[in-house]
Amino acid sequence: MTVRLTVAQALVRFLAAQYTERDGERRRLIAATWGIFGHGNVAGIGQALVEHADVMPFHQGRNEQSMVHAAVGYARQSNRLSTHAVTTSIGPGATNLVTGAALATINHLPVLLLPGDIFATRPADPVLQQLQVPYAGDVSVNDCLRPVSRYFDRVHRPEALIPSLLQAVRVLTDPVDTGAVTLALPQDVQAEAYDWPEEFFATRTWAVRRPGADPAELAEAVRLIRAARRPLLIAGGGVRHSRAEAAVAEFAQATGIPVAATQSGKGVLPYDHPQDVGGIGHTGTATADALARAADLVIGVGTRYTDFTTASGTLFAHPDVRFLNLNIAPFDGHQLAGTPLIADARSGLAELTEALAMHGHRVTEAYLAGYTDGKADWERRVDACFAAADPAARPTQPQVLGALDALVDGTDILVNAAGSLPGDLHKLWRARSVDQYHLEYGYSCMGYEIPAAIGVKLAAPERPVWALVGDGTYLMMPTEIVTAVQEGIAIKILLVQNHGYASIGGLSESVGGERFGTAYRFRAADGGYTGAPLPVDLAANAASLGMTVLRARTVADLRTALARARAADTPTCVYVETETADTVSGAPPAQAWWDVPVAETATRASAVKAREEYDRHVSTRRRHL
Repeated sequence: MTVRLTVAQALVRFLAAQYTERDGERRRLIAATWGIFGHGNVAGIGQALVEHADVMPFHQGRNEQSMVHAAVGYARQSNRLSTHAVTTSIGPGATNLVTGAALATINHLPVLLLPGDIFATRPADPVLQQLQVPYAGDVSVNDCLRPVSRYFDRVHRPEALIPSLLQAVRVLTDPVDTGAVTLALPQDVQAEAYDWPEEFFATRTWAVRRPGADPAELAEAVRLIRAARRPLLIAGGGVRHSRAEAAVAEFAQATGIPVAATQSGKGVLPYDHPQDVGGIGHTGTATADALARAADLVIGVGTRYTDFTTASGTLFAHPDVRFLNLNIAPFDGHQLAGTPLIADARSGLAELTEALAMHGHRVTEAYLAGYTDGKADWERRVDACFAAADPAARPTQPQVLGALDALVDGTDILVNAAGSLPGDLHKLWRARSVDQYHLEYGYSCMGYEIPAAIGVKLAAPERPVWALVGDGTYLMMPTEIVTAVQEGIAIKILLVQNHGYASIGGLSESVGGERFGTAYRFRAADGGYTGAPLPVDLAANAASLGMTVLRARTVADLRTALARARAADTPTCVYVETETADTVSGAPPAQAWWDVPVAETATRASAVKAREEYDRHVSTRRRHL
């Protein structure tokens, strides 16, 4: 039996029938579709979404990149068991997907991209918005999505949709290969009819696997852990993707091994867990980084060991340090020439905990007491950063976080990605639940926060969701505020105004760049941006897009505004201008280095001094072989 549908109609019906299942939890894979329509998709997928509105929910977006961010936020909050699709027209609508696709793929988060494409039959050549490549007639702008997609296909014929969709869903549900999946859809093919086999639209449930460890690898892992005297576990995003937080807690409690976290892994243990020592690396805590420098065994679970984690190869200083990498992806299991333990994080940790229990293995009391004291010292530093002696004063950025910290509980979710906030949050934030801390730091994409918060809120409508945004990030992409208002999605935006790119400004100063081009100020007589702050009213801008805006000028104002925003059932923004001068309440400086190359030759004193400091750090870098 067959059913006659257009390619776009068949696509929508197929997607509506796909499900995932893991540990008895069954979810619809594509929960909704985001779209902005143009001539490349309005008559195809647009019509199909109207035709099948009963089975495929739709969200209207304002920017193609931000639609991907919203889908990614939803996918992460859904533990990768469910995501959204994104449809665009051809041309700029399609190329606007590239940044979002890169973010999804780097973070191993599934999203389905459905950009329109030029005519397969080429009745006119070129068509509006077509890129012509003299050496290849089959190239379109959609080909720029190939390197940032885990799977890419261009559906030139109706019947090709069948294997293409099956492969697409295979990748979306694969815990190793998942990321952005792109199906480029020529606009004429979208509208073409075909007789589809009815079984193509049958409900399918895709099992998300949890592979266990190879016995030989497991035995070697146990040997390494038992031989270590100063082991440290680093929890990465793979722990969260696997929902292995309880397994980490059981392993840590049983062995006494301290647990540090990457940006993606922070919150795996609550901040007050005895074995939690906070963030690791350049933006980490003094406690975690001191443990890392002395560790003779680093147990990486679900981490890729980015340069922020390793302090650009300078952090793990023990002469005999070794790495044990529990990762579901073989590629990441071999990082830093480590011993691989290729398995699902939850399965592998459970097997490790059981095997070590047979030997009664546990770290020494002296090691346990040492990092416990270090953890208490760091918490006192956090208290000092969060404290505000004068409630009538303008807050520092850490005091802004302190006011929020005093208000929230484990149900709140914080979304952030870029600027100076990730560093302060990684060092200072006290995560109270496994999914409270939502930092996108694989791509650290400015503009992610607001649309991602919408996606998170769609996945967890009963929970307070905060988008923490600096002024630089806000100006990149505030457009989805309109979507939140339109749909009644009650996200909370905490908008911090510090008049420029504060994070890059600080970095610029440290590497001899003298904060050039990083402040939002008028040009001065000398040509630099050193004049008065720009009279830009971001609070008024947010209000003009439909949000309720609460202005906070002091610490006391801020506390009141945050409480009102948390209780609000409509999209609400808290706007605060921070004190930017260094004070005793400023965040602690970096506890480990990060490699940003400095000019090897220069005449300006700042650059010469920065190069001397750079050479000193570079001399401590090592390759772990």
